[in-house]
Amino acid sequence: MALDQGHIATIQQLGTIVRELDGRYVGRRDAARLLVVAAVCREHMLLLGPPGTAKTDLVAHFAGLIQARSFTYLLTRFTEPSELFGPLDFERFQKGVYRVKTDDMLPDAEIAFLDEVFQGSSAILNTLLSVVNERYFFNGASRERVPLVSLFGASSELPEDPALRAFGDRFLLRMEVEQVARTMMPELLKRGWQQERERVAGDGAAALAIPPIRLRDLLALSGKLAEVDLGPVRDAYAEVITDVLAQGVTLSDRRIVRGQKLVAAAALLRRSLVARPVDLWPVAHIWTEPGDAGALREAVGDRVVADGGQSPSGGRTAAELEALARHHAMAVLGKAGAPTQAGVIVAMRGINEVHRQLRADHRGELAAQQRVHALLAEVAALLDDPQGDGHV
Repeated sequence: MALDQGHIATIQQLGTIVRELDGRYVGRRDAARLLVVAAVCREHMLLLGPPGTAKTDLVAHFAGLIQARSFTYLLTRFTEPSELFGPLDFERFQKGVYRVKTDDMLPDAEIAFLDEVFQGSSAILNTLLSVVNERYFFNGASRERVPLVSLFGASSELPEDPALRAFGDRFLLRMEVEQVARTMMPELLKRGWQQERERVAGDGAAALAIPPIRLRDLLALSGKLAEVDLGPVRDAYAEVITDVLAQGVTLSDRRIVRGQKLVAAAALLRRSLVARPVDLWPVAHIWTEPGDAGALREAVGDRVVADGGQSPSGGRTAAELEALARHHAMAVLGKAGAPTQAGVIVAMRGINEVHRQLRADHRGELAAQQRVHALLAEVAALLDDPQGDGHV
């Protein structure tokens, strides 16, 4: 079976959504691509990052581009279950039946976003487990099917509590959302001011800059996932998982098995029903611990680049990383007087980390790698300290 014109039209619409989000938010193209993959797979995605990095606005704008019932809420330690799942139905309660009214609440949503998702109480998180994993909501004595396509969560960090970690494992896709690099500040100010003008003017036209995609078309494309042939890429996928597990990366069996669905989605978005190594790119985001992200990016990037694709980004472009290396270098090269040895060593460590990220995330940017390496050599030359006074 091949993709018909309806499926292709949906894929084109999803590509337009990625471009819309990329044009609206600085440095968020990877996040936009993953939001689309999550929706196609009907999987859940967690965005990790400090406050003020547009996580909420990004997901809200994405949800607005899908014709679906949506639900958004900011969780705190004091959030009551009724605020998410609905108030008690008093009329039925008076007749001895315990039920809650779920209209326009989370159990009624098709796309949901929970900010500070790990702040919820144990009662909330236990209920969410069945909603996100089995798509069921236990309403009193009855078990009700929920129409949830994807739940997007945001948090400033992963919790230490094992119970919360178990809930967090239900988010198959993970994305670290960093603050915009200094080199992109002018563009951030330009786009940010445009959005502020829209809010002040109460202009909703920006959200309708492109026609929203119909949920039924999105679900029809999701139904094609089972037809994608993963045979040509299964060995490469197994090698990626084996490589990172050997490095001590933690991945549950659930994440490993469901990661194949992400590969199938990437193939579909490439308008193919046969997967190739280039379609492994979303697998770079199935990590459990943020510290494991680099190992997955490198293992996936090797296969993706070898198949003609672009290595999964670590969040910064090659130009942004190169600018960061220059910033580290100028801390000692542009300093009046002789910098201290300790200062030079700190700068070298920073530049070396940038060089490592360039090699892992932007393997094809050889010129940028060479320039950063030259900066490292220039700073290292300052270590010659014939005076022996701690300065160079």
